[in-house]
Amino acid sequence: MTTAPTIELRTFAQLHAARGDLLDVYAEVRAPLLHLPNYAVTAFGERLDRHGAEPGFVAVLAYSDGHPVGYAYGNRIKHGDRYWQRTTPEPAEQYTSRPAVALKEIGVRPAWRGTGTALRIHDTLLADRDEPFVTLMVNPAAGDGKVHRLYQSWGYQDIGQSQPSAASPLLTVMIRPTH
Repeated sequence: MTTAPTIELRTFAQLHAARGDLLDVYAEVRAPLLHLPNYAVTAFGERLDRHGAEPGFVAVLAYSDGHPVGYAYGNRIKHGDRYWQRTTPEPAEQYTSRPAVALKEIGVRPAWRGTGTALRIHDTLLADRDEPFVTLMVNPAAGDGKVHRLYQSWGYQDIGQSQPSAASPLLTVMIRPTH
């Protein structure tokens, strides 16, 4: 599939309504990595539950014929949030002085990659946000650097590194304006 498919985008402000579909898509998106502790479905479920309870949580899922094919979710982070505390070097005050959106996860089933679905989900997630910046973390080795380059093509810039947990790889922290 290489052309823009017909999808329905649904936005969820409450995790419980989307949790099962998020786990389902995640398991296929991360299938090659599920044997690693940080990427196990149970570890993702624990992070998802924590993130879903945080302020400003929102998830956007894409559906085709009623089946989930991709997702993104995030929440609001403020100055002093552990997200910023784990970022080195310390991010510039222009990024942390006001709340920002932390894009915690984005994924599209392999058959839907290269169709523009991920960008449509991403842009829908940000469409109604009033925070000035959106930040994300990416494994620079993902897809031999392809994922990092994709985020750069969406306007994200590197601002540091973070290792959110002992089981996590060293991630690149990226940021861009929300609109």
